[in-house]
Amino acid sequence: MVRTACALACLILAAPAMAQDGATLYAVHCGQCHDGGVVRAPSRRTLSEMTPERIVASLESGLMRLQGTERSPDERRAIAVFLSGKPLGSMAAPNTAPRCATVPSALSAAPRSAWNGWSPTPANDRFQSQPGALSAADVPKLKLKWAFGFAGDSSAAVQPTIVDGRVFVGSASGRVYALSLHEGCAYWTFDADTQVRTALAVLREGASGPSVFFADVAANIYSLDAATGALRWKKKAEDHPVARVTGTPKLVEGRVIVPVSSLEELAGADPKYPCCTFRGSVIALDAATGNQVWKTYTIGETPKPTTKNSTGTQLYGPSGAAVWSTPTLDVTRRMVYIGTGDSYTQPAAPTSDAIMALDLDTGAIKWVSQLTSGDAWNLACGGVDPANCPASNGPDVDFGSPPMLVTLPSGERRLVVGQKSGVVHGLDAATGKVLWSTRIGKGGVLGGVEWGSATDGRIAYVALSDQTMMPREAGGAIVIGQTLVDPALGGGLFALRVTDGTKVWNAAPGACGSRPMCSPAQSAAITAMPGAIFSGSVDGHLRAYASDDGRVLWEFDTARPFQTVNKVAAMGGSIDVGGPAIAEGVVLTTSGYPTFGGRAGNVLLAFSVDGK
Repeated sequence: MVRTACALACLILAAPAMAQDGATLYAVHCGQCHDGGVVRAPSRRTLSEMTPERIVASLESGLMRLQGTERSPDERRAIAVFLSGKPLGSMAAPNTAPRCATVPSALSAAPRSAWNGWSPTPANDRFQSQPGALSAADVPKLKLKWAFGFAGDSSAAVQPTIVDGRVFVGSASGRVYALSLHEGCAYWTFDADTQVRTALAVLREGASGPSVFFADVAANIYSLDAATGALRWKKKAEDHPVARVTGTPKLVEGRVIVPVSSLEELAGADPKYPCCTFRGSVIALDAATGNQVWKTYTIGETPKPTTKNSTGTQLYGPSGAAVWSTPTLDVTRRMVYIGTGDSYTQPAAPTSDAIMALDLDTGAIKWVSQLTSGDAWNLACGGVDPANCPASNGPDVDFGSPPMLVTLPSGERRLVVGQKSGVVHGLDAATGKVLWSTRIGKGGVLGGVEWGSATDGRIAYVALSDQTMMPREAGGAIVIGQTLVDPALGGGLFALRVTDGTKVWNAAPGACGSRPMCSPAQSAAITAMPGAIFSGSVDGHLRAYASDDGRVLWEFDTARPFQTVNKVAAMGGSIDVGGPAIAEGVVLTTSGYPTFGGRAGNVLLAFSVDGK
């Protein structure tokens, strides 16, 4: 899943030990990706916006921990100082936010208006039926209520959660916040081991009281006291060294259902890396203790040696089929639905690029519907050294979006899900049979449907990415290591009937004009409420569209500086990954995603009709 490789894409090529010169270390061990135009590798410009502490953390415990193990502590620090242009220890202690003067009331058992986790419902419809004091007629009146800055971060792309006047949100630094929805002040903070990509899921009633659950990119799962932020337990989802969790945990009947993905697709770019041995999985934990109830691998077969690459490195398979997004639940029929990613090596698993149904109680696989067969891909494909690239070379069209469960008036159940191929599918939820498929875009590595769609049960609202990269030229020559997003390609919002996939309308993407680092791609998850659909764009705009015909009701440019309630210097940038959360009359969005040529940012924005 290409969208998630957003940290240092630093290839380790096993050069001999050398003096701790950051420029030389970078040139030998990192430059082939970052200065070679590899699409997954952030540019040196993006890396320079990070603090040295963040770079070291990425190499030691974050996204690039596997590559970082090949360098000594001194070497990691030298690379970080060179890239950031700042000495270690220069980062000021972050301002967490002014502490709230009053203690909030206890979490209610069932608030009327909440956005809990990835979606307000277990069906992952991303539809807020009770937005509070906000109607479609009010949407054009939305004003900025407050802004909150994530100190030292260059990315803000986590889905916020809203429950009982509280905002729960994680960050690229690993700091987790509980804020006041109406003031932006802080009730508590908690520091996870590393970057948090998942939304927080709130369990309001439990043996120990209300809890919040989330995971980090080192595949740690956390349970915190919702009132104080105190750690209740921490468990490892998967022991594989590059395992991670990006999909938000789902809560059901005292259990926490967690999807597991990985960065082995990225590690495969190194021709000396024995690619690949990771298998996606879903685990169920006891919410009170964190003890495992069941675990199901998306690939039943343990990877075995297959062939050797051109450098003599042993390869393995089958591998991959990561689960990037949150599971979808049907409690009545005791089912869990998931989408899987591509395979990393050949043979491509028959469960890759698939929708799978699992038994909620046992994790047993009920059915598998593979939408694209033979899709084996890793970063070696199109990279500096293709030694580990599978012969099929993609097309890398994972499911990064969760399936949405829809119940028709007849009682029939449908799963509607978009794919990176640019195709939206409708499946029979009971059998997995494909009932319809509708193409809305070209698709590809950065294309198609990325992180999430929305539905009101009648119409599916689907945003298109189709983000396209182009080389930057200087005097007719390509400048090595610098790529740009194409300002003319990508984006658009589509309305499809859930019964047959018929297009009802489509809204054209916004225009970039002369804005730098701009793409019209709409990769982030979208959010719907009665009469309106909210969609963020890589161009930095958050737009609200009328659900009947797609006309723009309201838009706000987030790609600018903001004064924040916690006095942190904050910028908005590209909007990607997590979408808006709506509850209690407030719309929340994060802004900032510098990967793939987008614009960095570190802000959380709250909007309401009165701006107060």
